[in-house]
Amino acid sequence: MDATSLRSAYERLLDAAALPDLGNADDGGWNADQILAHLLSVDASIAAVALGVVAGSRPTFDNRICLDTWNLERIVAEHSGRADLADHVRSQAGVLCDIADRLNEEAASVLVPSLLLSDDALVLDRPVPLAGLIDGLAEDHVPVHTQQLLDLRVAVPGHA
Repeated sequence: MDATSLRSAYERLLDAAALPDLGNADDGGWNADQILAHLLSVDASIAAVALGVVAGSRPTFDNRICLDTWNLERIVAEHSGRADLADHVRSQAGVLCDIADRLNEEAASVLVPSLLLSDDALVLDRPVPLAGLIDGLAEDHVPVHTQQLLDLRVAVPGHA
């Protein structure tokens, strides 16, 4: 696999996370720290799936723990602030990209039983090639959360 697009997606996300004027979601959704914690949870889960495939097991991917508010708050509490969370996301995304870069075609094509929820709605409940899980991060997941971070920008009086 080639993780170039995933690396680029994470650079854009981390640029957004570094903005100084991120507030809270108008709709009561996640704040910036919770978004970063969610990404840490997803990345660790997918890295574990990928390593499991390489080891010869047949793991599953279920994102429900990555959405759990208690789990997200636990992850946030383990860090000393947003910069620390962002550094951890950068590091862990690098690990995931390194794993992806080393996956051969056979491993990347292994079907992974997957259950994905978003906003309490079922998005996916079927096997997906491991490459599809990883590519989905670059093509959809990370860009969506980048936009979510950008949407948290607070209007600063006097700035256009």
